[in-house]
Amino acid sequence: MNPLNQTNNHGFYGLGIAPKIIELLEEMNFLTPTPIQQKAIPVAIEGKDIIGVAQTGTGKTLAFGIPMIQRLAQSPYRGLVLVPTRELALQVDETIQKVGRAFGLRTAVLIGGASMNIQIQHLRRNPRIIIATPGRLIDHLSQGVLRLEDISILVLDEADRMLDMGFAPQIEKIMRYLPRDRQTMLFSATIPEKIVKIAATHMKLPVSVEIARSGTTAEKVVQELFIIRKEDKSRLLNKLLEQYRGTVLIFSRTKRGASRINQGLRMAGYKAAEIHADRSLAQRRQALEGFKNGQYRILVATDIAARGIDVKEIELVINYDLPDDAENYVHRIGRTGRAGHTGYAISLATPDQRGEVRDIERLIRTTLPIGQHPEFPSANFENAPYSPAPPRRRGFHQGQQRPRGFGPRK
Repeated sequence: MNPLNQTNNHGFYGLGIAPKIIELLEEMNFLTPTPIQQKAIPVAIEGKDIIGVAQTGTGKTLAFGIPMIQRLAQSPYRGLVLVPTRELALQVDETIQKVGRAFGLRTAVLIGGASMNIQIQHLRRNPRIIIATPGRLIDHLSQGVLRLEDISILVLDEADRMLDMGFAPQIEKIMRYLPRDRQTMLFSATIPEKIVKIAATHMKLPVSVEIARSGTTAEKVVQELFIIRKEDKSRLLNKLLEQYRGTVLIFSRTKRGASRINQGLRMAGYKAAEIHADRSLAQRRQALEGFKNGQYRILVATDIAARGIDVKEIELVINYDLPDDAENYVHRIGRTGRAGHTGYAISLATPDQRGEVRDIERLIRTTLPIGQHPEFPSANFENAPYSPAPPRRRGFHQGQQRPRGFGPRK
């Protein structure tokens, strides 16, 4: 059984959550905690440091948001949430506001690409919770418009992604502005060695709350791999989009590639938008909102969106390009199959990418099933013989439903 569908007879009761917050959760139709919420919330409400490991789409924001709101409502102090991307910052703010506004807890979002002056105005209103990307937070600290000595709760959300993006020096700098006597919660889908070092240096006897092994893919995502010549990729993409009729998230390795894919889709008559670092914050927000409300059926993105997109009903994720880092594969495909829904993930690999596929399979401990379309010539990996990783129990297995694609190669 999918752990997200396991029932807790008491719902959110018995986790130490204040009755007022439980009422709000019921109004929001949150009736049953996810596994990470059930394990993390009681520990966090007690004020203990936490390292939370869970795959994407499992409700981590409320896992730290509920305890933060409850504890801040009973004290004069403030909370700080550090996230890797602008999109994730806005997503976290939206979730926290739904509960926090009932307690009068204002938030401020400090992200690049937005007006510094407007953010300064928000800071002057004494927000109780600050949600920020590391670079923009340091900008405000350097200008002297923000002080952090009254922060009693720090959250590092998607910490592994922040380190992958090179934010380690900024995080270390921010830590020097924070009081030592604080609660620190670190949430992530993977726990590389760099995060272990942060925990050892900046956390006090953290409680480990692990729902899925580091590198575990979402439970109900059905995965498939096509080995395809580079020149055939765009034609296969069109065939896949004819086969799958729901919302589709397509990942490109580069900004230029994302723009090229999006342009081709629009010329083919698809309603598509793009998100990457060359787009302004306003353009990225418009694209994401349009994707959420159905204005666009397809969103083309670089890895900037691998963690910052919270859209519940994405039917299909297509890795048009394999990611540079195997761990990003987990985060990309975690955009589908969220909150217990079944999703599909299809990856396109060229014959010279045997090594990249091998790295992904070693991480997820699953052999990616290979599909083939009758209109495209068979392709195999070049050079050394292909030897995939041994399959694991979770993930794709012999009895699992295959994608509504083109079936395995015989």
